[in-house]
Amino acid sequence: MGNAQSSSLILDPSNQSEVVDKNERSRMSRLCKDGKYLSTFEDKEVQTLHDAFKRGARVSSNGEAYGWKPSPTEPFRWISYNDVLVRAANIGAGLIAKGLKPANTTNVGIYSQNRVEYGITEQACYMYSMVLVPLYDTLGPEACTHIINQAEIKTVICDKNVKVKAVLGRIKETPDLQTIVVVEEPTAEVKELAKTSDIDLISFDELESLGEKNPQEPNPAKPDDLCVLCYTSGTTGLPKGAMLTHKGTMATIVAAAAILKPGGVDISPEDTLISYLPLAHSYERLLEGYCVLNGSRIGFFQGDVKLLLDDIKELQPTLFPSVPRLLNRIYDKVMSQINSGSSLKRKLFNMALASKENELKKSIIRNDSLWDKLVFKKIQASMGGKVKLITTGSAPLSPKVLHFLRCCVGCPIVEGYGQTECHAVCTVTLVGDPDTGNVGPPMPCCEIKLADVEDMNYYAKDNKGEVCVKGPNVFLGYYRDKAKTEEALDKDGWLHTGDIGQWLENGTLKIIDRKKNIFKLAQGEYIAPEKIENVYVRSPLVAQVFIHGESLKSSLVGIVVPDPEVLPSWAKSNLNVSQTIEELCSNPDVKKEIMADLTKIGKSGGLHSFEQVKDIFLYPEQFSVENGLLTPTFKAKRHELKAKFKVEIDDMYKNLV
Repeated sequence: MGNAQSSSLILDPSNQSEVVDKNERSRMSRLCKDGKYLSTFEDKEVQTLHDAFKRGARVSSNGEAYGWKPSPTEPFRWISYNDVLVRAANIGAGLIAKGLKPANTTNVGIYSQNRVEYGITEQACYMYSMVLVPLYDTLGPEACTHIINQAEIKTVICDKNVKVKAVLGRIKETPDLQTIVVVEEPTAEVKELAKTSDIDLISFDELESLGEKNPQEPNPAKPDDLCVLCYTSGTTGLPKGAMLTHKGTMATIVAAAAILKPGGVDISPEDTLISYLPLAHSYERLLEGYCVLNGSRIGFFQGDVKLLLDDIKELQPTLFPSVPRLLNRIYDKVMSQINSGSSLKRKLFNMALASKENELKKSIIRNDSLWDKLVFKKIQASMGGKVKLITTGSAPLSPKVLHFLRCCVGCPIVEGYGQTECHAVCTVTLVGDPDTGNVGPPMPCCEIKLADVEDMNYYAKDNKGEVCVKGPNVFLGYYRDKAKTEEALDKDGWLHTGDIGQWLENGTLKIIDRKKNIFKLAQGEYIAPEKIENVYVRSPLVAQVFIHGESLKSSLVGIVVPDPEVLPSWAKSNLNVSQTIEELCSNPDVKKEIMADLTKIGKSGGLHSFEQVKDIFLYPEQFSVENGLLTPTFKAKRHELKAKFKVEIDDMYKNLV
């Protein structure tokens, strides 16, 4: 930020939302006037993401739009806003020349990391009313096949040859696919594979040249048109395609601006965003939409997380989107250095923290105090030295880490909550609000109510219940999936998130539980524990498994009940030990062997690395209806299991740090 800044809080921090419907007990931001959503941009000419990009070109006077590093040794290069629009027109015309219709029923697949060509493809789709459909690695091959088929994708754009091979590897199962575009120079191997698969393989450059030779009149998307089919991963079944619109995305951007701008965070052509969070997810796409609307620069990382700090150092971003996993790493690294330093160093650090804490209480956010120069300069330099806003989302951030970083980095850190189905976000904390442990009030583009969840004893009258969202930022539904849409959206238009929230006295929301047995880890990946348990019980050594994870942790742990019939004889044959089941459960060699077997079975069962347990506790007694750990239909009582093994779970997480 450069100078001391007293963040003028745009709302009274003790009164951030108000009840607007007494029957529903729904709440809206106090920024909303007369119960009306803030959802349209002040310039009526700007209603779509295509309009937003053109405005960015205008307000930046055709400034730099997208930056990239051609190689680790070369500096960032930049392409201007107008050049992106020209190249997007050529890519769009090239897709049309390849047989695609310039209409909102045309879905274009993109299987790529964040890069300039991704941004150009996105703008090409918006210019010709097409719909972007991201594919990404963690979905797995079966899910990618499902998406290509369900969305009837005829063309997929890939960044690398390895992804072309992955798509071609299941080509017999995707009969609609006709063309693959590859950004890299196609190798002889993929050319041959495409030829034998009867797929038209073309390079990105060739597609661009084709469009340049066959220009097409733009057919820009309209506000109610789809912009992206964003497939959500990680539940028990195949991914679902959330239908996101231009209007919904713009409403969310407008609402974010209404919170940030009066809070002293004005985004302009002077700003630079570091783009490294996946563009396949709605969080990153929303941030980039906000940036291009305001003519800011977007610098893409090199594609390798190991080089991210180098990219940040060179790019010196002012806007730093993040996730708890990365912020936790920064916190752990700083604390490890402080704890291993001298007592004088620790004392200085604690004095600096106390001083900055006092300033935060007065809503003063700065990076030019004496303590910043003496103590926090290195931390700020590791993030490029110019950061003026950090956003965090996708999973909860520990209040301790959030508070610590607000003191150290010298700029506002805002935390948002939402999901793909509400165009990424529906609540966000206020700039300058020193409070932690909540996700802020509703965004001014929506209202939120808490619905009763009787079987979990959560009731709206007690200000607790399932978080439900209504407003222009709510998605249209799941693509070609009426049943799942009706599960998520009720007849009155409320989106049921599956998260349990609590209204705090100051009108902010706190997420306290999850309705379904699906949760997120700290890095934002969804976990379906029953799916993992069903894989692990294939081990002959195992009778029962309870998988546990937490949104503030990045890994899973498990309580394992060994098979009392199999384990003793196995231990005698393989480990040459004759012990009771209780003794075997305390034997570290037995634990090691069972852990190895689970990892092996998990791998062969198709579990991702983040779905594999990182530690287990062996328990000798089977879960049963009698001991209160199973329901009468023999399902795990997850709340009871979590409570019973709290000490063991806490110990496992302590050992994993």
